[in-house]
Amino acid sequence: MKEFIKIHSEDLVAVALTPLSAGTVIRLEHQDLTLSEDIPQGHKFALADIPAGKPIIKYGAPIGIATKSIPAGSWVHTHNMKTGLGDLLDYTYSPQNPPVVPTDDRYFQGYRRANGTVGVRNEIWIIPTVGCVNNIASAIEAQAQELLTGHIDSIAAFPHPYGCSQMGDDQENTRTILADLINHPNAGGVLVLGLGCENSNIDVLKPYIGEYDPKRVKFLVCQEHEDEIADALELVKELVQYADQSRREPISCSELIIGMKCGGSDGLSGITANPTVGAFSDLLISKGGTTILTEVPEMFGAETLLMNRCENERVFSHTVKLINDFKSYFKRHDQTIYENPSPGNKKGGISTLEDKSLGCTQKSGSAPVVDVLDYGERVRTHGLNLLSAPGNDLVASTALAASGAHIVLFTTGRGTPFSCPVPTVKISSNSALAKKKTNWIDFNCGSLAEDATLDQLSEQFFDYILEVASGKLVKSEEANFHDMAIFKQGVTL
Repeated sequence: MKEFIKIHSEDLVAVALTPLSAGTVIRLEHQDLTLSEDIPQGHKFALADIPAGKPIIKYGAPIGIATKSIPAGSWVHTHNMKTGLGDLLDYTYSPQNPPVVPTDDRYFQGYRRANGTVGVRNEIWIIPTVGCVNNIASAIEAQAQELLTGHIDSIAAFPHPYGCSQMGDDQENTRTILADLINHPNAGGVLVLGLGCENSNIDVLKPYIGEYDPKRVKFLVCQEHEDEIADALELVKELVQYADQSRREPISCSELIIGMKCGGSDGLSGITANPTVGAFSDLLISKGGTTILTEVPEMFGAETLLMNRCENERVFSHTVKLINDFKSYFKRHDQTIYENPSPGNKKGGISTLEDKSLGCTQKSGSAPVVDVLDYGERVRTHGLNLLSAPGNDLVASTALAASGAHIVLFTTGRGTPFSCPVPTVKISSNSALAKKKTNWIDFNCGSLAEDATLDQLSEQFFDYILEVASGKLVKSEEANFHDMAIFKQGVTL
């Protein structure tokens, strides 16, 4: 088993792949180095003396500034380094776009909808327009389980606290996200459940939904019914009968849309799980498919790597706006832009936002950035897309689903049980987590720190995702978890 990794030839630190004790002799290319301290798994140690005030290099890029002199062999973490990031920046476009080399197509067993879109699940969704009817939606979900048939994957409600007492962008966000989910092709049928007096009532929401199939989308306003649950169940029965006619069929990977997100990251996330997802992204794009990367605050410090991969100046300009708009959002609320990483991140070995972001963006692989999406905007271009959404796991994953992702890939070094409206694949960065939380983790990338190669693991992972797209349940689906969260930014009335 490998003990440590030096990620880039210019790095001044290496990462422990297993806990290392003080006194351990590290054998480098041209020298031996004795560790002066215990180094936990995922944490960094200095490969050379680093003077105070000098940049600390990892991934071939600065991840912070030394706050004191750091002798070679010492532990490098929050006690002796700090972020080197500033606020709003000016950027210059320096294109670095390797061509995408096409590879042979692959197929999954999916659902072709009447409007030509494709889904990887055939579910019935109950979507409240307002939080006031959340309990009604949950009651309908519970009682509707007896209506399940062999061709319906699940019947699920998606409670949320919004839809009224909102203003401006918050109100628009709620309506847009709800409409996106109503139109999502993973749902073979949708019951839109309104109260009747809310700001985002059904009549207001319909223009956001646009053209819809009345066999696939049904509406019920609770205030207009004596027994709203009984009447809703009759509508769900009609939706089940309609969706039950759908059958899986071979569909090209070029129609697959995959969202990419990380959370509860550790020091191995940028070395194992995220690079595996990045290699998957490149492979899917080489087959004509689409991936979406989000959590903009965790691009800060690595944004130029993405900007220089933009396929043209228009996309570059949109990426600059994506980054600076999110920084301005922090500043408008008098918040520190770089209030990151989390306590769990730090415990796992991540010291600064640059450290976190350079690892986070490994999920993007090496393909060109072809488009930038606003929050709630649906994907329209095959290839690698960037999506405006925060780092919050539930909000960002819901945003990926709303933008059209059939599946969300979620890498983690700490573990989490949550789900989002689409299958949410939990990918561990270390084998200990995968062994401990077998009820949470779907795929282990910890083997990349042991004996597997990136080519081997990414091929295995690609095969696994095709199985998920073809109907294999992920752990959160087996647990019947369905979550959603909408981005709130402003005033509540």
